Amino acid sequence: MQTRTLGTTGPQTSAIGLGCMGMSALYGDPGDRAESIATIHAALEAGVTLLDTGDFYGMGHNELLINEALRSAPAARREQALTSVKFGAQRTVEGDFIGFDGRPAAVKSFAAYSLQRLGTDHIDIYRLARLDPNVPIEETVGAIAELVEAGHVRHIGLSEVGADTLRRAAAVAPISDLQIEYALVSRGIEEKILPTARELGIGITAYGVLSRGLLSGHFTRDRKLDAGDFRAASPRFQGENLHRNLDLTDALRKIAEQKGVTVAQTAIAWVLAQGEDIVPLVGARRRDRLAEALGALDVTLTADDLAAIERAVPADAVAGDRYPEQQMALLDSER
Repeated sequence: MQTRTLGTTGPQTSAIGLGCMGMSALYGDPGDRAESIATIHAALEAGVTLLDTGDFYGMGHNELLINEALRSAPAARREQALTSVKFGAQRTVEGDFIGFDGRPAAVKSFAAYSLQRLGTDHIDIYRLARLDPNVPIEETVGAIAELVEAGHVRHIGLSEVGADTLRRAAAVAPISDLQIEYALVSRGIEEKILPTARELGIGITAYGVLSRGLLSGHFTRDRKLDAGDFRAASPRFQGENLHRNLDLTDALRKIAEQKGVTVAQTAIAWVLAQGEDIVPLVGARRRDRLAEALGALDVTLTADDLAAIERAVPADAVAGDRYPEQQMALLDSER
């Protein structure tokens, strides 16, 4: 397994990480527990070390799932695993999101519950899922820094924050990485956020590298999304937007076929090619999808390939925002 280091202060991880959210929530159909655990085991066996989760994924279900998978994995693989945990999202019994809490006392409480669910004595990377507009980032990061000092957390991460917030946070304590959406069709970080992260020595863990399936090569124009699948409210999956975006996928498919690889592998390889400081997270819920995603590590994109991909999928070609309007308003990274 190829490895990369998250920033100048973060841990060394596998070049691709496993995003575990879809095993518990938000994609409609309930995850297959046995297949989810088998997929985590297959990832660990392949050398994947970075497991990304959130305490609000399935209201703790995802952390418990990871706990079960790690407890049943070979000791050597379990010891190599790194947990990346997002916190702070507040939800109702019905599953609605009702805000974010970055208060120092809440940070420490969230961490205590996550440690219990994960069955471990430390979290490798801990990050607020979205900036709490009512709490200065300095206070939130300061609370995580106290958890680091106490040995409960190893590294401090951030999620979906803008360049100014990155600077303020980095002035308080070392930041290992920024988790943020980055893909062929989601390139907003390239203007300010990515240059600032690199200036500060902060790595990038890129989620949404397949744009929630749009760039997977498996999403069809007539597909009906399950009840509870959050993509049903996503602007990029609506009406004409969907068709325009799948046209981009079809254009990318032609390049992939010329190289003898899949669309998904090409899209992931593109993210990998944007810098050694970027670690893509793949949200595979099944072993076959995981195997396909990891195949991207064997794809070499030449300068001509990258130019062809740029022509096929220009940076501003995507139709629709990456989240509904209400959720976009919560993103510090979009301000």
